[in-house]
Amino acid sequence: MVSKTTTTAAATAAFATPLRVGLTGGIGSGKSTVATMLASLGAVVIDTDAISRELTATGGAALPAIAALFGAQAIGADGALDRAWMRQRVFADTATRQQLEGILHPLIQAETQRRSDAAGAAPRVFDVPLLAESLHWRARVQRVLVVDCSEATQVQRVMQRSQWSEETVRRVIAQQAPRARRRAIADAVLFNEGLTLQGLTEQVQTLWRGWCPAA
Repeated sequence: MVSKTTTTAAATAAFATPLRVGLTGGIGSGKSTVATMLASLGAVVIDTDAISRELTATGGAALPAIAALFGAQAIGADGALDRAWMRQRVFADTATRQQLEGILHPLIQAETQRRSDAAGAAPRVFDVPLLAESLHWRARVQRVLVVDCSEATQVQRVMQRSQWSEETVRRVIAQQAPRARRRAIADAVLFNEGLTLQGLTEQVQTLWRGWCPAA
């Protein structure tokens, strides 16, 4: 773990409560695993990617606008967004990606705020895959935690879990912020390379005790 700030109990106490942490990392970094660990430590994890999936699942609130903009072919036989169809077009055309984001991002932000408002006094962890690409997020959180690993490890993990081709994984990585850019905005970096699950758990626990000693 690399910590770029020295966090004491006094400094943490000076934060406006509840604590707000932005969690990010490249695909295959282990960010979702870390989010689960933080939830077990008492954080309310608000997963913006999960919200996006809900919005584009069967009956999702984003589907009418997506169908109106991209046509009926954007919707699969199950009534949900045809992710494979859309992924091909987003990879091929930046304008298409921006159009899709224009539909999804306001809806994601509204639902994120609703869930944050409902979280009471608990510390919040905002799980945001594209946090480094979204400048407004840095102003909304008090700490940024980046989960990091080598690109080779990212490719290996995603190919194994998703059965994607190496080319597809690398195209996704290319559309995300470079590792150096994510690390540059981090208050702490968890380098999830060659760690056992127990080793990662211990690093997460140590970090969380420093940032949120009352949790």
